[in-house]
Amino acid sequence: MTTPQLDELDRQLIEVLAQDARVSNRKIAVDLGVTEGTVRGRIKRLQQDGLISFTAITSFGLADSARMAFIGVQADFADVREVGRRIAELSSVNAVMITMGRFNILAICLFNTLDNLHEVASSQILAIPGVHHVETSIAVKTVKYNARVVRITEADVAEVDDG
Repeated sequence: MTTPQLDELDRQLIEVLAQDARVSNRKIAVDLGVTEGTVRGRIKRLQQDGLISFTAITSFGLADSARMAFIGVQADFADVREVGRRIAELSSVNAVMITMGRFNILAICLFNTLDNLHEVASSQILAIPGVHHVETSIAVKTVKYNARVVRITEADVAEVDDG
């Protein structure tokens, strides 16, 4: 994966949008000392290059279920990416990460009942070829949840090896 080539204006624009993605192009232009057309063009390029995207982040209150579970998965090292891809295809799974440590895959999901969670962990994930062990942890109280946690900085991108 090549590191994106961002200049200082791109970085400033991303920082402004990270604080408030609803800010007008006109206000950004005034604040950064460029034309509105420059801002519009830069945003379009950053979106087309897959470097930024805009989405509404919903709260747990809008979810059909407010129970969150973390599913740690031990899979054959050679199969980790394929297992991760297969887990990501499950509609009840909201996030999948390849990790280092006790588990080499972490899946995050919301669920309605313990039976739903058991079905996902034991019947669906454990049935994927290459999976050896599945362990669930249920969030019983959320002390802090920052939806911006997914924000990736340029330094983070440069350190990721997409292999």
